Amino acid sequence: MKEYQAVILRLTRHTREDEDALTDLLNERSRGGWEPAMMTQDDARLTVVFSRIADAEDQSERS
Repeated sequence: MKEYQAVILRLTRHTREDEDALTDLLNERSRGGWEPAMMTQDDARLTVVFSRIADAEDQSERS
């Protein structure tokens, strides 16, 4: 079973700051086993949906 996590990143209009924030977000989630599954963007924010395979241990706790 997969689990998902959505993150909304507010854009600042400062390209370098936005690049750094997105890079930090992707690196942080990657270390936790999350992979980007979908991204959408509007004028003020970027939404990134991450997914990963749920551990059997996690699933038994939810039952």
